[in-house]
Amino acid sequence: MTRPSRPARVLATALAAGTLLATAACSDGSGSPEAAAVSPAAERSPAPSRTPTLTGPGAQAALITPADIEDNWQLANDAATWRNQMLVGKVDVAQFLNAKSDAADCQRLLDSLYSDTLLGRATGASGLRGFTSEDSRLLYQVGDYGQAAMEATIKWLRNLPAECSQFSATASDGSKRTVQVVEYKEPPKVGDELAALTVTVQGTSNGQPATTTLDVAALRVGASGAAVTNGGLSGVDHDSTALALQNGAERLKEVLSGRTPAPLPSQFD
Repeated sequence: MTRPSRPARVLATALAAGTLLATAACSDGSGSPEAAAVSPAAERSPAPSRTPTLTGPGAQAALITPADIEDNWQLANDAATWRNQMLVGKVDVAQFLNAKSDAADCQRLLDSLYSDTLLGRATGASGLRGFTSEDSRLLYQVGDYGQAAMEATIKWLRNLPAECSQFSATASDGSKRTVQVVEYKEPPKVGDELAALTVTVQGTSNGQPATTTLDVAALRVGASGAAVTNGGLSGVDHDSTALALQNGAERLKEVLSGRTPAPLPSQFD
């Protein structure tokens, strides 16, 4: 009987080994076939990361409390209806070097402050809470706006001290408003991004000369954001603005990481 040559035996052995390996790869150890084998590299690959988003309860938990801003601030029940008539006016386009674009940004500032839409429209959950202290008001808003939209809003706000440093606007009754926009001095370093301004509006209220000063700030944490407007006819307490930003950013971070911030103290319920 003629034996096969050595190369033929080697080839036959390799083919047999390959068949055994293929059979083992398709078995789960009990003889049942698997749909597909998982490579070691795939087993090591982490699951795709997701940007945390706010839920309805999360947005409410992320809102600051009177304890977060200290002093004599009291919760207000009508914050969603606040409208400051000193912020109403049509911007005079002729005063700008880059007339249409700069005037549009300044008009957007006045309109968004009047309507409490500084951050635009939330794409997910959102919340709002207001506080009063004598004739000052502090409005705090938080919501899921999307990272790209928040980045664009903060970039717009940062450009306003250059574009809208001082301009005039005409109120509905024909009276003039003079508006000044400057950078907020030494804002706290909070969140992933922050823009903070101080806006002063001079004009008339009920026929009398009046000046309203507001701190205006927006911060981003991931795809979520928060806004603070604080001030009134008697000026603005910058310390309260800083506390709202610091404690608000911390509360938002805790909520987005799955933790629950400290509840509203019972004495402020």
